[in-house]
Amino acid sequence: MKIMTGKTVVLGVTGGIAAYKAAEIASSLVHAGTIVKVIMTEAATRFIAPLTFQTLTRQPVVVDMFAAPDRWEVAHVSYAQAADLILIAPATANMIGKLALGLADDMLTATVMASHAPVLIAPAMNSNMYLNPAVQHNLDLLRQRGFHIIEPESGYLACGDVGPGRLAAPEQIVQAAQRLITANLDLSGWQVLVTAGPTREPLDPVRYLSNRSTGRMGYALAAVAARSGAKVTLISGPTALPTPAQVERVDVLTAQDMYMAVKERFSSATALVMAAAVADFRPKRYSTEKIKKKTGQPVLELESTVDILAALAEGKKPDQITIGFAAESSDLVAHAEEKLRRKRLDFIVANDITRYDAGFAADTNEVMILWPDGRREHLPLAYKEDIAAAIWQRAYQCRQDLLATVTK
Repeated sequence: MKIMTGKTVVLGVTGGIAAYKAAEIASSLVHAGTIVKVIMTEAATRFIAPLTFQTLTRQPVVVDMFAAPDRWEVAHVSYAQAADLILIAPATANMIGKLALGLADDMLTATVMASHAPVLIAPAMNSNMYLNPAVQHNLDLLRQRGFHIIEPESGYLACGDVGPGRLAAPEQIVQAAQRLITANLDLSGWQVLVTAGPTREPLDPVRYLSNRSTGRMGYALAAVAARSGAKVTLISGPTALPTPAQVERVDVLTAQDMYMAVKERFSSATALVMAAAVADFRPKRYSTEKIKKKTGQPVLELESTVDILAALAEGKKPDQITIGFAAESSDLVAHAEEKLRRKRLDFIVANDITRYDAGFAADTNEVMILWPDGRREHLPLAYKEDIAAAIWQRAYQCRQDLLATVTK
């Protein structure tokens, strides 16, 4: 996954056996495009070398708050100001206790105290230590102060015990970190329409024309928008996906069904994102009886379905945003540019559906965003929720620019 470009995570590594897993966390964050600045406690260096993190992040690693800096700056203040998120993984009982008491006696605790960034803590320790009333009290105190805690897993521990206290899976920690960073996106007051999934164009009572879309990209867009405060309506073709939390779902079947559902709601929408893979053609004639196998091949005549975005372009308000998707198998940019112009979109998101890791049914995507003024932006391979967050960030900025133009 490669997203979150330009965001800075300060990764605090404390002295527990799970410190080796922090290397995987750092690597995943770097692959997501994140700038990772690592602070290690002295005890952490007994479990894993600073050179490991320096190599993975291509950033200097800080251990000693009083070490001579490469350039003059107050280290804990500069890290605190740069951070979009402070992530402490693993967090020992000792570190949790110091944070609960408000101590600032090393580089990591001083950075936390000096920062306004959200703090995510991933505890890891022996079961009895984790369940100790003092540790639980300290965790409760931190929650009350706005710290975010990702609970440890239960299982076999390094000490031989079995129970809670094992560091949460690195991929879960990274996902939680990214959700906290993207949570800064505020879509409060937005009315969002998202389309997702395939449409089905019936040929007879048994057969239909459709495509391989699973709806994952559209559902990710709906989920991220809802988490960011928008009122979201998801107009979905047939999928097996659960409805995201806080999202109103409208199920449709055909391209015409989807058009009518979108048209009915478009006038009140702040933004419309057409992520659905709407069928371009439908059978010209529908057979009310199952078509039987006969001698010779039947002739199937097709006709075009409605182009939803093009049909809505005339009624678009100056402050509305329309975003399209171009799922292509060749000439990606050329086809996307043509759709961008014809449908009069604010921007279009293009992806290559022939790739196993970025097409239908994949958890990940890699896209190119194109704007009417000729700008292009490549979003490298990322989980679809991360791509969705990046799209909404650009949509937010796009609307800010529109509003500035309208009010002039």
